[in-house]
Amino acid sequence: MKKITLAHGNGGKLMHGLIKDLFVKNLSNPFLNKMGDAALIDVKNKKLTYTTDSFVIKPIFFPGGDIGKLSVCGTVNDLCVSGARPRYLSCGMIVEDGFDYKDLEEITLSIKAACEKSGVDVVAGDFKVVEKGAVDKIFINTSGIGEVFSNAALGMDRVKPGDKVMINGNIGDHALAVLVAREELKFKSKIVSDCAPLNGLISSVICGDIKFMRDPTRGGLATTLNEISLECGCGISVNESDIPVSGSVKVLSEALGMDPLYLANEGKALMIASAKSASKILSRMKKHPLGKKSAIIGEVRDRKDKRVYLRTMIGTTRVLDMLQSDQLPRIC
Repeated sequence: MKKITLAHGNGGKLMHGLIKDLFVKNLSNPFLNKMGDAALIDVKNKKLTYTTDSFVIKPIFFPGGDIGKLSVCGTVNDLCVSGARPRYLSCGMIVEDGFDYKDLEEITLSIKAACEKSGVDVVAGDFKVVEKGAVDKIFINTSGIGEVFSNAALGMDRVKPGDKVMINGNIGDHALAVLVAREELKFKSKIVSDCAPLNGLISSVICGDIKFMRDPTRGGLATTLNEISLECGCGISVNESDIPVSGSVKVLSEALGMDPLYLANEGKALMIASAKSASKILSRMKKHPLGKKSAIIGEVRDRKDKRVYLRTMIGTTRVLDMLQSDQLPRIC
């Protein structure tokens, strides 16, 4: 009989197959079938987005954040890359018997700080306690509602050959910050998670020339690029030399046998923009604190094979496939 494994939750091929063959197949409806970061809903001629996310990260405290901050930023960012201004969140917690009250208070205060920074309110919540060992300390679910920007015109059908691929900074920091904290690795250079709400950055650059956005979380940049390529029906070509990666992430990734292109991020937005406006959008991104290291990393190609190609540092080209195995489970 088939069994669910950790790899089914890594954001890669197994997870996509599970979602399509089980959940979308059996729960099919026009909203769910689009498989977006958030569902677009019309309410009395007002466009809203709705999303939900669960957080099971281990450890619950890590350099640059904790499960509380992550639960807010993760949901806020899913609304942001859907072209919306985040407004309201719900927050549900499942805690095991014996959990430290001070840790719960610290997580709650972290949620408060992240909400204040994001300009959102937690307007509904739920709290459950289960037997010790039934969960690993604490799991959190957040759902969110956002109002779509009037000048947002996002849609996979708008993506065309020649469009530019952009990202707002270094990749891989979140995954390795969590790994270092989890394994207590003695690594000289401090790596801090990029966990941050993206609404300020995105509201400063959103315009009709941005055609699509997605945050490269589980499965990393490579998997997200493959998702876009498959959905838009075009190929994508990216240049390794243009992809921003910090020296510390490069060194530690190489030492551990990991590829930064598949490492999770929690403060990054991947954007597809028209070629004529990409440079202007990039300039605006660089003016924001979360976009100082933004870069144009590639472009959409007129290829029907729906593949992603990486132009390497040494000048060769290779296929950049979707994540298959699980590099690091429970990263968000």
